[in-house]
Amino acid sequence: MGQALSPANFRQIEFAFNTAVTTSLFPHLQPIRIDKPFPMQPVPETRGRATAAYTAPFLVFVALLALEHFLGLNPLWAYPLRLTAVLATLAAFSRPLLKFRFALPAASIGVGVVVFAIWVAPDLLFHYRHYWLFENAVTGVAAGSLPEALRRSFGFLAVRIAGSVLVVPVVEELFWRGWLMRWLMERDWQKLPLGTYRAGAFWLVALLFASEHGPYWEVGLAAGVIYNGWLVRTKSLGDCMLAHAVTNALLGIYVVAAGQWQYWL
Repeated sequence: MGQALSPANFRQIEFAFNTAVTTSLFPHLQPIRIDKPFPMQPVPETRGRATAAYTAPFLVFVALLALEHFLGLNPLWAYPLRLTAVLATLAAFSRPLLKFRFALPAASIGVGVVVFAIWVAPDLLFHYRHYWLFENAVTGVAAGSLPEALRRSFGFLAVRIAGSVLVVPVVEELFWRGWLMRWLMERDWQKLPLGTYRAGAFWLVALLFASEHGPYWEVGLAAGVIYNGWLVRTKSLGDCMLAHAVTNALLGIYVVAAGQWQYWL
């Protein structure tokens, strides 16, 4: 039995054959040997699709939220409609990303509990929320936007909590930590593993995440730092989604049980 050709031997035979054919047909040309293939450049369409998978659900969510506030739409039907649109966008663009694996699930639950405690502790202990630094023309006012009638609607509250637990963490983590934190480091962001750390991107994402939460920007900043750090620690977007979901679940229960509607802006 003869020995199987190794890739290196095969390349040598291929090179010799090609050289013989080329020399016989074009005697004045000198062959150029290439042992390694040229690296493939990212296909723009592929990169665009990947970007859409991480960003489209968040952009749809934010655009519809802004439209609701601008037009003063009734949350009774506007919120379920927004949720449906975001779910359809996730299904259309992000389905390959929705295979969650948890590196440290128990610890991620603990992280979610810690962030919830950080979120509500300042208002329970220090009562500074209405100072100008937190309520102003830029950040807005810490006041609930949910109509009184919907605060007593079990069906709507169930949908609202389900959306904040099952949809919002997925949408936000895909955008903030799955895409933006890497895109700020490198335009060819796909080549960077999840959880890659560079200080500038880390802190800028935390600040932008804080700005998203209006008068709760300082606890939003703390949450952003913790979630960012958890991604760097676990290298798992699923763990960040789990921690975020636990935070939102506890906050939703607290809002309804204690009547603290101001947390639902």
